[in-house]
Amino acid sequence: MSKKDLPAKGYYKFWKVKVRRRNFWLSLVAAGVLLAGIIPLRLAIARHQAPQPEAILVLGGNKKRFRFAAKFAHSHPELDIWVSDYPINYEENGEVFRTEGISQEQVNYDFCPTDTVTNFTCTVEYFSEQEIQHLYLITSDYHMARSRAIATLIFGSRGIAITPIAVPSKGYPKESKLRIVRDCIRSLIWIATGYSGASFKSDFSS
Repeated sequence: MSKKDLPAKGYYKFWKVKVRRRNFWLSLVAAGVLLAGIIPLRLAIARHQAPQPEAILVLGGNKKRFRFAAKFAHSHPELDIWVSDYPINYEENGEVFRTEGISQEQVNYDFCPTDTVTNFTCTVEYFSEQEIQHLYLITSDYHMARSRAIATLIFGSRGIAITPIAVPSKGYPKESKLRIVRDCIRSLIWIATGYSGASFKSDFSS
């Protein structure tokens, strides 16, 4: 629709919407440029102050991740495990850890996330409050590129570094670059506004 098709009042509203959109994207680009300098610095400081991971974060979405995490935890008994998954999977995930002999006191659950971006937005404040600066991140190999990109932005903005541990998978295609870019944009929006945009998507999965 062009301005010729709008009455004066309608054109004014149309113009305001365009200005808001332009300002939003300009602000997002400015935030991205600023964070491009701040995040690497904060990550460098985090790795210097905490060269070894201080906890384990496991992302939901694939049973193999939990079996792997349980076995991995045997060699890191001093580290708490954080599971970020849907509450419907609580019993099944807990059974995996019990079967592997992992103490339930070592395992913590976060049921807030609805997709991969919120795996991180839901847990970052807790880790920040606990002054955790370095985490093992466990997820499937096909899921790691997107998870790592999101973690770099969201966790990195709070000075939390990750050491990725990819769980081998068969039969799963690598996630597209489009999904990675999309979720990086969502991550930047969350950093700037505290809003992840998850409610607008029904097909986000871990």
